[in-house]
Amino acid sequence: MFVDQVSVYVKAGDGGNGLVAYRREKYVPKGGPAGGDGGDGGNVVFEVDEGLNTLMDFRYNRHFKAKRGENGMSKNQHGKNAFPLIVPVPPGTTVVDADTNAVIADLTYHKQQAVIAHGGRGGRGNSRFATPRNPAPDFAENGEPGQERNIKVELKLIADVGLVGFPSVGKSTFISVVSAAKPKIADYHFTTLSPNLGVVDTNDHRSFVMADLPGLIEGAHAGVGLGHQFLRHVERTRVIVHVIDMAGTEGRDPYNDFIKINQEIKEYDEKLMNRPQIIAANKMDMPGAEENLQIFKRKLTEDFPVFPISALTKEGLRDILFEIADTLETIPKTAPIADDSDEEVVYRYQKEKEPFTISRDDDGAFVLSGIKIEKLFKMTDFNRDEAVQRFARQLRGMGVDEELRNRGAKDGDTIRLLDFEFEFIE
Repeated sequence: MFVDQVSVYVKAGDGGNGLVAYRREKYVPKGGPAGGDGGDGGNVVFEVDEGLNTLMDFRYNRHFKAKRGENGMSKNQHGKNAFPLIVPVPPGTTVVDADTNAVIADLTYHKQQAVIAHGGRGGRGNSRFATPRNPAPDFAENGEPGQERNIKVELKLIADVGLVGFPSVGKSTFISVVSAAKPKIADYHFTTLSPNLGVVDTNDHRSFVMADLPGLIEGAHAGVGLGHQFLRHVERTRVIVHVIDMAGTEGRDPYNDFIKINQEIKEYDEKLMNRPQIIAANKMDMPGAEENLQIFKRKLTEDFPVFPISALTKEGLRDILFEIADTLETIPKTAPIADDSDEEVVYRYQKEKEPFTISRDDDGAFVLSGIKIEKLFKMTDFNRDEAVQRFARQLRGMGVDEELRNRGAKDGDTIRLLDFEFEFIE
């Protein structure tokens, strides 16, 4: 089964916890702190494997979690960093953040890697907090939580040639007779539901990859029918072969079909119209096809090469395959990818998120939330008094106490942070 779009949850590894430990060596008085740092959590990394051509593996496994770092050890020994979780994906995979719709990665060539979720850093051991004022601190940090996110994984086929056209014009039959692809073919009055890939070998020993893409209908650029599911794959192809039912067996006008399909492609992405386009005038074995072809050529205003073929009788296939191979030789392999993005690195200013926000629950409790304050909370070991006192100082330094007073918090009021409750004390 061809799978080209899935929703996935990824979770990078948490950092290992720092350790509270002390040196206890003979003849070393007041040995001091010796707790080691925790190891860093593993990243979730997607890596291109050119042996894959579908997202089938994601169909049965929608959750990917990397391992956490090892906890710190005594004698200032650092915990082991966790290995990254490597997830193989096919070339042409695009990873999008499901919450923001921002593109995280566009993976196109073999062994290319992208970090999808970053692991948390290891917590610091108590030896890191030693000061002249407090030479033997009795607390350490917990590991930083690893990044977690919901993502959409999409596959844009990397094929040399894409077959486009209305449903039932003969694209599936065409690819089945020129390659080893075996799409289901019958007298269907609806479109192929998923793309079919086939390797085509010409008589002069040249080869290229052809994709039979799902049929288009009017409004596809706006998502009507298979819409973007189809047009997404056209982006990667270097040559477009426009298959037209020249016999008009469905009662449609061949030239109108040609105009409508090109309009849909243009509405989706105008740059696609710069790709070389070859017209395959199919079903020439049917009555009326020859007359329609002459009318079509007279109406055609642009200089597109037109090849009369019959996918059923295999007439004219040799010539159009040679033309496709000749055209591909004039286009560099990277063309569809290069014109979509420049090599320059663009730095965008991102407004820093508020360290905390305060809201009220129905029962009158004050609720603290925010990425920074929640991370500090998770990295605090509340079993140790010194760690709790440090957390209180951090909140005071961030201005939480002052803001709570401004909001009307009084002695004894309930403060909530994640699943925990505290009491406000003046």
